[in-house]
Amino acid sequence: MNYRNSGDTGGDKNSVVGRAPIAFTGEGEGSDPCSIEERRRLIELARQAVREAVATGRSPSVNAEDFPPRLREPRGSFVTLTQQGALRGCIGNLRATEPLYASIISNARCAATRDYRFPPVHEEELDSIEFEISVLSEPKPLHFTSPEDLLAKLQPHRDGVVLEIGSATSTFLPQVWRQLPDKVQFLSALAKKAGCGPDDWRKPGTRVLVYRVEAFNDSELRQ
Repeated sequence: MNYRNSGDTGGDKNSVVGRAPIAFTGEGEGSDPCSIEERRRLIELARQAVREAVATGRSPSVNAEDFPPRLREPRGSFVTLTQQGALRGCIGNLRATEPLYASIISNARCAATRDYRFPPVHEEELDSIEFEISVLSEPKPLHFTSPEDLLAKLQPHRDGVVLEIGSATSTFLPQVWRQLPDKVQFLSALAKKAGCGPDDWRKPGTRVLVYRVEAFNDSELRQ
């Protein structure tokens, strides 16, 4: 499943990854943004998955045929939980290995119970937790010929970035550009997240993939 938490996507334990009520889409990505009703459905599904995980340890029982075709398409996603503006959990998968609705269920459950940086969510917290969902396009290789060429081709505030240095890998969601708008600082922080030196992204053989994100949260949908 290639699950990751928001420690792999930027920020620290007390930082919020996201809160961007906009859609990041790229030309030729092959999927239109979710409708408002589909967004509400996914947020409610994430909330239902967390409640069920906390109460029973199980996943909610759902029928694939009850979801519109767009939500049955394989997509990667991240689910972020916040509480009074502070991060409470964030888990996701980069690759489209299962239908979007199933990815949201899995990631919401894991964000509430398996993010190693936090204790599992307790029942008394449920009413105070807010949700953000990030729906990912499939990561695609970004071809570059030098560190300078890489810097020229990166698109801040649009590109989610996967950095591969040897066997080490890390990713930042596009929302992280808000915290790290400078391209060199962005890549240096990404290299450090991978457990490498801050300049190791300049090494020959470094591989970069980029993706786009459609991000929305429950507070936006209540407006």
